Amino acid sequence: MDSKMDGKDEQVLSYVINDDADTLPMDNLDPTGVIVKPKWRGTAQDKKDMEVLGRHQVLRRNFRFLSMLGFGSTLICTWEILLSYIGFVSTNGGTAMLFWGYLVVLVGVWCTYASLSEMSSMAPTAGGQYHWVSEFAPPRHQKFLSYMVGWICMTGWQAGLLSVGFLVGTIIQGLIVLNNATYTFERWHGTLLVWAVTSFCVIFNTYLAKRLPAIEGVVLTIHVMGLFAIIVPLWVLSPRATSKDALLTFTNAGGWPSTGLSAMIGLLTPMGSLLGFDCCVHMAEEVEDSGRTLPRSIMWSVYLNGTMGFIMAITMCYCLGDVTEVLKTETGYPFIQVFYNATQSYAATNVMVTIIIITITACCVSEVATCSRQLWSFARDKGVPFSEWLAFVSPTMHIPLRAIIVSLCVTCFVSLINIVSTSALNAIVSLGVVALLSSYYITIACLIWRRLYGDPLPVRRWSLGKHGLAINIASLIFMTPILFFAFWPVATPVEPSSMNWAVVMFFGVIVWSLVYYWIWGKYSYIGPVRVVKRDL
Repeated sequence: MDSKMDGKDEQVLSYVINDDADTLPMDNLDPTGVIVKPKWRGTAQDKKDMEVLGRHQVLRRNFRFLSMLGFGSTLICTWEILLSYIGFVSTNGGTAMLFWGYLVVLVGVWCTYASLSEMSSMAPTAGGQYHWVSEFAPPRHQKFLSYMVGWICMTGWQAGLLSVGFLVGTIIQGLIVLNNATYTFERWHGTLLVWAVTSFCVIFNTYLAKRLPAIEGVVLTIHVMGLFAIIVPLWVLSPRATSKDALLTFTNAGGWPSTGLSAMIGLLTPMGSLLGFDCCVHMAEEVEDSGRTLPRSIMWSVYLNGTMGFIMAITMCYCLGDVTEVLKTETGYPFIQVFYNATQSYAATNVMVTIIIITITACCVSEVATCSRQLWSFARDKGVPFSEWLAFVSPTMHIPLRAIIVSLCVTCFVSLINIVSTSALNAIVSLGVVALLSSYYITIACLIWRRLYGDPLPVRRWSLGKHGLAINIASLIFMTPILFFAFWPVATPVEPSSMNWAVVMFFGVIVWSLVYYWIWGKYSYIGPVRVVKRDL
């Protein structure tokens, strides 16, 4: 073995082996020279899954069901995100759309993530969607479709990280505006706050990476208890809307030709609050008993967050107050004004908003972990430029360190757009929604093809049984109109400053990935199906 290694590889191998020379067998050695200690290698089933998938264990399996439930629930932050985007649905559809739309989206989301959960049990890998497409797509299209889904999913998660950082930064600004009437809301202040929040999350994901599973449990508690710390004051102190106004009155403040069209655009608020449960999938190679734990943690996260989000949706329907007033708030976030109108106390409002800042910051920590693992996995299969460099895993930290740093740099660089144009940055937020939905759509469509025309599905430990095909089809039916309206602006008349430029950005990513594919990617990209050994 040593004769085949260059000097650099020998140095890395020597450094790692000397740490555990007496306890670590050589069959756990990755070609990069990374060894994982026995206690972090997972179960015998995890080892078999990695062999079947043609992968080496280079990350620590230190997540279990409860920590993954915390990871998935706190990353999605359903009730917190729902509050943050309450202004959009108040403009299009109103509280009635928030209530009924949330129920519709919850059913559709259940079908979507149940489909993804079953695939995560078949192939528990950090690659997630692009790996599944590589296995389940028609053979002649496997490589190309897998590559495209890899780029789309990577775009979605990188945009998601920026979106969450931007959300935390601007909520902090909104709180400053509430407490200091002389403060001027400058866009560059928001950009600097994005940098600060994301940098903190990156430090957490590097130096405190081993503590992440334990912290997720703590944040899960804050996530659950924080909901009640907010809704109780609102129900006790807020003026109450009638059930007719709250649940049956649809509005069209966006100037669209019909209330129905306005309501369909407003559907994106509940959709955005329930998007991203595939985050658990991209941590697959750090989860113990992954093939069983992943689908359970995804679905229980859907149940938990879906329930808490519904409680918050009902609360907002009845306790929102004067919609016109809260939409005109100087803070930039109507929910901050709702809190103040209810409590008439700066101190109480500060505490309530701080809870949301803490939980969304925790969401950003998980976002860094998720998007870096997805980028690292795609680089491992040589799907992006500088793949060999990006696929590096720290032999001491056992994290994809370079992918984490690149994710930070991407967020800091793209957030500069906010200084020039807030609408452009809002388009990037929409881009994250469109990209993730597109990756789900293509992946589930490939699964349907495999069910109907391909070989039998791989063995899985979490199955939808005889209802699988129907659930998969229902998922695509649900996502089709959501994807269509995700490109629409919030209101009319549409001007350059109010246009939803996500459509331009999305197809820009598609064009770039196609150009890279035809020039370089089709020669370098290794479709995961090429290393899978299902006959083991």
